[in-house]
Amino acid sequence: MKDIFRAYRPFLMFLGKFLLSYLILIVLYQWYLSQFDQQAFEVDGMTHLVAEQVKSVLSFFDYSISLRPYSKDASILVAVDGRSVVRIIEGCNAISVMILFAAFIVSFSRTFAKTLGFIVLGVILIHILNVLRIVLLIIGILKLPQYEHLLHGVVFPLIIYGFVFLLWVIWVNKFQSDAKKNLRS
Repeated sequence: MKDIFRAYRPFLMFLGKFLLSYLILIVLYQWYLSQFDQQAFEVDGMTHLVAEQVKSVLSFFDYSISLRPYSKDASILVAVDGRSVVRIIEGCNAISVMILFAAFIVSFSRTFAKTLGFIVLGVILIHILNVLRIVLLIIGILKLPQYEHLLHGVVFPLIIYGFVFLLWVIWVNKFQSDAKKNLRS
């Protein structure tokens, strides 16, 4: 048994760090969400922030945007020129994607400062990309409404998850190059 643990130690350490960090972050996020009254359709602060930033970007490009609470669930209705286009729900704030990203980075971590720095930078970049993704989705729905399902269900998730995967590859390659340097020393 000891030999098996030794042989698979790197994988088990990765898995343990990933699961522990993912569990901690998910519990914290669920605690955060519990602060908002779902029965009264209260939208969480991060989702509201994303909606406001989407509105700002679209307004910059001369779209007439209004936001209002949706009456049937906890979401924000985005209207362009008075026409309802999309609802921004809790899942649109990309926090769950950020949690997955951070847990993976932690599972390949060595030093606290570099890990924290990369997580903060990654979360900021994911957030910016997410806002731009929603902006482009709204524009896409306005210009090409027949492709709404393809845009929302395939193209834009592929963009956000593809970007997270790219960040993971950068982190792992950087981590591996640091490990190789330490082995040579």
